[in-house]
Amino acid sequence: MHATNPSGMSSYQRIGGDAIIRKLVDRFYGLMDELPEAYAARKIHPADLTESGNKLFDFLSGWLGGPQRYVEKHGHPMLRRRHFPYAIGPEERDQWLLCMKLALEETVGDAALRETLYAQFSQLGEHMRNRGVDTHACEHEAARA
Repeated sequence: MHATNPSGMSSYQRIGGDAIIRKLVDRFYGLMDELPEAYAARKIHPADLTESGNKLFDFLSGWLGGPQRYVEKHGHPMLRRRHFPYAIGPEERDQWLLCMKLALEETVGDAALRETLYAQFSQLGEHMRNRGVDTHACEHEAARA
């Protein structure tokens, strides 16, 4: 992402830096625990979400244009590869996005930024999907060749 808006501020700056990213991550995982409709997404995470929350915080920091904590600690994110062992279909994607949308609504005051971030999270969620109809058809074609 690393984009800036016309004001020249990164999304990391616009969202409010570490404090708001931490609130977003904490609320996101809180919702995943609380919402029965997020069960499919929740069950692919460990029982203790502490490390997942720390990794998401580190990732989002860099993804939004702030400190590259995730890369410094873990190397290139390779998100799809790191998530491939988990069955992520449309249901899991949509539940993950529901939790993220609600967390954004509760923690990000700037409506335009919220909308932009949700659109980017939607693209990311679709990229992570590795199960379901026509999932990354070109990858399947390449595997057959």
